Amino acid sequence: MSGFGGFLLRRAVGSVITLLAISVIVYVVFYATPGNVAQITCGPRCSPEQVHQVARQLRLDDPLWVRYWHFLAGLIAGQDYSTGTSVEHCPAPCLGLSYQTDQQVLTLILTKLPVSLSLVFGAMVLWLVLGVGTGVLSAWRRGRFTERVLTAFTLAGWATPVFVIGLVLMIVVCGELQLLPFPQYVKLTDDPEQWAWNLLLPWLSLALIEAAAFARLTRAAMLETLAEDHIRTFRAYGVAERTVVGRHALRGALAPVIALNANNVGSAIGGAVLTETLFGLPGIGQELVHAVNVVDLPVVVGMVLVIGFFVVLANAVADVLYAVADRRVVLA
Repeated sequence: MSGFGGFLLRRAVGSVITLLAISVIVYVVFYATPGNVAQITCGPRCSPEQVHQVARQLRLDDPLWVRYWHFLAGLIAGQDYSTGTSVEHCPAPCLGLSYQTDQQVLTLILTKLPVSLSLVFGAMVLWLVLGVGTGVLSAWRRGRFTERVLTAFTLAGWATPVFVIGLVLMIVVCGELQLLPFPQYVKLTDDPEQWAWNLLLPWLSLALIEAAAFARLTRAAMLETLAEDHIRTFRAYGVAERTVVGRHALRGALAPVIALNANNVGSAIGGAVLTETLFGLPGIGQELVHAVNVVDLPVVVGMVLVIGFFVVLANAVADVLYAVADRRVVLA
């Protein structure tokens, strides 16, 4: 196949291979480590009988590749788990059962995922608007007072930790000025207005740092694009400066912005632990911390795989956006 269809097929196959490699690495890291995996998984208070049951469920007597094959088969076709008195079927994609709650890991993740997605995608809109807008304005006003002020704010935002920004926003906005309530997660389907109001501060906390990176990258890309020959040609023909900057130069500077945004969206889903913990949001970041503390390996492995899936998905979408913005990419 050639053209755009072939490009999509190659990216899809590459994404599947990448996900398979991630699953191998994650499984080996967590289940081939030295020590008694069954004891670690079950916990220090488990009886020998409970440890033996966990070892049997994990098939620790089998070779590692056989155990991974059963794990992969569960992802593709599902598998059955013995709960002692009965057998529970875990449908595909099966990530296993939590040894703390006996709940299916995928079900647990799906209850937490909307919170993290709400946080990340709301923050993404803000960091794109603030970061790209600041970068374009800095490049347009290069050498002027406006650029110096924006550069100073960008450096300050880049150097400030997210928990410091979050604490300052809560103290000032919620405490002193009382403009917003202290954040409490409300489902989008229950009350969209309260959903947005309660997530506004977490969005700002996460977005301000990311916006600083986007501002610096956009400014550099814009300055490079504004120095190209076709931009000088537009100016020579008398095209309005706002049109030159906003339509022609910005489009040429979007490629690195798309790449950075793909990396940020994927990593922010798993990296928003501080933001979720600070504002008490019950997302997968907070649940991952809890699973690590209680050594709930199936939950940890499942969440790492889900985070890896979103990283791969975000980069695949970025590749497609490259092709839409520049059709020459399809031939690569």
